[in-house]
Amino acid sequence: QVQLVESGGGLVQAGGSLRLSCAASGRTFSRYAMGWFRQAPGKEREFVAAISWNGYTTYYVDSVKGRFTISRDNTKNTVYLQMNSLKPEDTDVYYCNARSDRYAHYDPGPYWGQGTQVTVSS
Repeated sequence: QVQLVESGGGLVQAGGSLRLSCAASGRTFSRYAMGWFRQAPGKEREFVAAISWNGYTTYYVDSVKGRFTISRDNTKNTVYLQMNSLKPEDTDVYYCNARSDRYAHYDPGPYWGQGTQVTVSS
């Protein structure tokens, strides 16, 4: 099992940047593929980005390609989401996710963090 804690959310103006971090517990972090999802009130949680266990494979939803970058540091048990050129429509609660099959997927695994709010003002 793995426990996930997100940080780095906040309020930013359109065009600005934020970096989200997700710290994972345990000594088997490198066995997990990791992902970021987001959810607005009253809407379904949607895929944002995913990364394989070794960082070699990444996937993104079309709306964030070229603006967001997912990365990981297995020595720190941490996955990041660098968000640039933020838009008001990026406003959501962002959730970190882990799945134990190592390979990046668009579908989430069973492990979730508590979420961090990102608000982009116009």
